[in-house]
Amino acid sequence: MAVKKKIEATAKPMARRTSWGECSANSICPETPDREVRQPRTCSARLESLPPSCVARGRVGGGAPSSLLPAQVRGRMALGSVTCPGVQYVVPLCFLSADQTMADDIFTPDFEFKPYWWDAAPRPTDDPGPMPKDADVAIVGSGYTGLSAALTLAKAGCKVVVFEADVPGYGASSRNGGMVGPALSLSSAKKLMETHGRERGAGILQEGLNAVEYLVDLVVREKIDCKLQMAGRFKGAARPGQLDGMAREIEDIQKLVDWKAHVVPKSQQHDHIGSDRYHGGMVIHRDGGLHPGLYHLGLLEAVRRAGVTVLPKTPVTGVVRERQRVAVTTTRGEVSAGHALVATNGYTGPFAAEFRRRVIPIRSAIIATEPIPKQQMDRLMPKRHMLVENKHIHCYYRPSPDHTRIVFGGRALHQGSADAERENARDLHQRMVEIFPETVTTKVSRYWSGYVAFTFDERPHLGLMDGIHYAMGYCGSGVTRSTYFGHRIAQQIMGMPEGKTAYDGLPFETRPLYYGKPWFLPPVLAWYRFADKVGL
Repeated sequence: MAVKKKIEATAKPMARRTSWGECSANSICPETPDREVRQPRTCSARLESLPPSCVARGRVGGGAPSSLLPAQVRGRMALGSVTCPGVQYVVPLCFLSADQTMADDIFTPDFEFKPYWWDAAPRPTDDPGPMPKDADVAIVGSGYTGLSAALTLAKAGCKVVVFEADVPGYGASSRNGGMVGPALSLSSAKKLMETHGRERGAGILQEGLNAVEYLVDLVVREKIDCKLQMAGRFKGAARPGQLDGMAREIEDIQKLVDWKAHVVPKSQQHDHIGSDRYHGGMVIHRDGGLHPGLYHLGLLEAVRRAGVTVLPKTPVTGVVRERQRVAVTTTRGEVSAGHALVATNGYTGPFAAEFRRRVIPIRSAIIATEPIPKQQMDRLMPKRHMLVENKHIHCYYRPSPDHTRIVFGGRALHQGSADAERENARDLHQRMVEIFPETVTTKVSRYWSGYVAFTFDERPHLGLMDGIHYAMGYCGSGVTRSTYFGHRIAQQIMGMPEGKTAYDGLPFETRPLYYGKPWFLPPVLAWYRFADKVGL
């Protein structure tokens, strides 16, 4: 491949043909532009030597072409150009090897492996306290589901005890992205009708809308200061053809329920997101975000005010129905209860083997950036929407509740060590840069991960199995659903007709040879990556 040079004026170029880093095989170094480099070699020219008036342009990590600053492209670009006054060079841009860059250059000096949410909402460190001998209802799990159920039960006069293996809210409830919404566009309305019939399908959609209103009312009623902001959600079309599909989906859903959403053409995209990554998208009006850590602490305070006993550092080892009572065994002793609720979602352990076989824990990771200037946030997220991509394996991102940072999440690709977690952070940072190229010099201040729980039919479930109540499997949309399902399962435990939902009686499926460790994920994820690539 020869280097192409386009002279746009007679002035002498202000810089030599330039590249940076270590050239890969079959690429071209600026010192030898007339022949390919068959073996990796080091290029001495650096983009930093270009005058400020020069602009680099290229593809970052396979993303769309975008303008970049010189320092932004190190280690990330595969092909691009450098434009200076009077001359444009189209050159192969090479990768820096690890020893040529600071391995941790995307991290702030105060970087921590810790949820950003814990800065404002540190996890409680209370002592477990004494074990009660009995309870009306024993709940396993102190996340949103368990606490929401406990609050409804306690306010109805029930004696409730909540068991937590770690500290309250240690799992997904203080690690999620804090997005609130009915999750209607996650499911094709047409598919719902085909699978469940029109009445139940419409009922399932309506449950999502009811869940949003219940959460909003709960926050107001309990005076929970969790920075709830219903700013809407933008869902980006990853391919041009998806926009028509979004329009059809909105139309199908609006025939069944009162859902406010509209399509955004590519020409109006910048009103909602400062990126050229997408081909338009859709805006869902009654969506928003909150601070998940503060929301959890607010729920915890509410249940304690209502008289609920919360026992941290008390792992449950067994839950067994014995005639008219349930025996809940823990590492600290046993409690006899009239009813038991398993509310552990993606953290369901061996003590609940039948439930564990029915949820698929999937690890998600999130980064939070350093503070970003307001003018830049205004460009990137002008409406302060929650943001997500229309892909099988997608990223989700949002402004922090104070609008000073980007909180950016996606699939955790690596695990097992601190180095692996840093690679996850770098991967998320790169994906953020693909969407917002100007954030390439923005550093990461926090990184964390946690488990969400999917189900085999991609629906959340609640009900009764072998005498034990359950609510789980929120499929990545748990903030709203778990709060609502906790409330509804509590009503069902008390025999209240108001607890009836459109999800009641749906088969809670498992698969042969599945016992809680998703060995089948690698091929499934490989298929999803392929489907995203070809547009299936």
